[in-house]
Amino acid sequence: MHIDVETFTVNKRFPLTISRGTTSHTENIWVKIQADEIEGWGEASPFGVGNHRQSTSIIKASLQQIIPKLQPFHPFQRQQIEQVLISAKVPSAAIAALDMALYDWLGKRVGLPLWQMWGLDRNAITPISVTIGINTPEGARKRLREWLQFVDVKIIKVKLGSPDGIEADRSMLQALREEAPTPEFYVDANGGWNVENASIMCPWLADLGIKYVEQPLAKGEEKHLKEVKQSSHLPIFVDESCFHSQDIPQLANSIDGVNIKLMKSGGLTEAIRMVHTARAYGLQVMFGCYSDSTLANTAAAQLAPLADYLDLDSHLNLIDDPFTGANLEQGRLLPNHLPGLGVQQRAYVA
Repeated sequence: MHIDVETFTVNKRFPLTISRGTTSHTENIWVKIQADEIEGWGEASPFGVGNHRQSTSIIKASLQQIIPKLQPFHPFQRQQIEQVLISAKVPSAAIAALDMALYDWLGKRVGLPLWQMWGLDRNAITPISVTIGINTPEGARKRLREWLQFVDVKIIKVKLGSPDGIEADRSMLQALREEAPTPEFYVDANGGWNVENASIMCPWLADLGIKYVEQPLAKGEEKHLKEVKQSSHLPIFVDESCFHSQDIPQLANSIDGVNIKLMKSGGLTEAIRMVHTARAYGLQVMFGCYSDSTLANTAAAQLAPLADYLDLDSHLNLIDDPFTGANLEQGRLLPNHLPGLGVQQRAYVA
């Protein structure tokens, strides 16, 4: 098989601020795998969690280094390809791009969309949330009004963990609840609270009817999650604390769910393992994203019928997304009926 790699830049309509900083644009990577006159596509986007950083340059360099070892294989040789990637310790975002491209190739080879190939039910897909980053109360209100101008907002995910403290978090959330046309809110602290603040905020959020709180504590503070969970009945999800299926068993007694992201997991193959592992422990499942375009979010949407919650809105916040794929219908991101991922290059009018 022949593998090509190229970069593309995507710019956010609204810069996104979380507890660790602000992002306005990213340089992502487009991977193309060709064999038997069929081309499969995948995407890698950069991300960082604590000291774990996968920059565009790191991802691209790892792909360029591993490609010569992969080209002798055929896309049907998935097990052997996976072992090569594991042995070479390729970064998860690079593996994700290759894994997506291999699945896209396979779906095109058999002429079926992946969700149908896996026997999944599109009608089971839940609405996605749209994200409001850390801001002032008035800034958050404005951002929500901007979202409402072009997206049918059903659910709002609010980034908390403000460096200005939990009172700033409370003020922002209250302002959004007054502004919002929907009663359903999720909260993601991105590890921005300590144990004391998380134990204060979680009961308060539960009393407001917030559906869940995600990553209340920083990665590395997992031993305190049970204490936070016991402070309220609010479901606790983890994101930064959970990369792979192997992470789930030691977390299971302290949480209620996991946020699976293709860049963390290393693609759809490991995401499927994570779903089944989480369910075996009685946990809920969410699919999330980084600064992913339609390409990666459409890949995640193929597994959307397996999720309880979906946070796949990053492509909706891009002004120059080069792809089309899954469609937003009544708040739900639905994969289409085209074979493979069902992603095509966007036709721009000059």
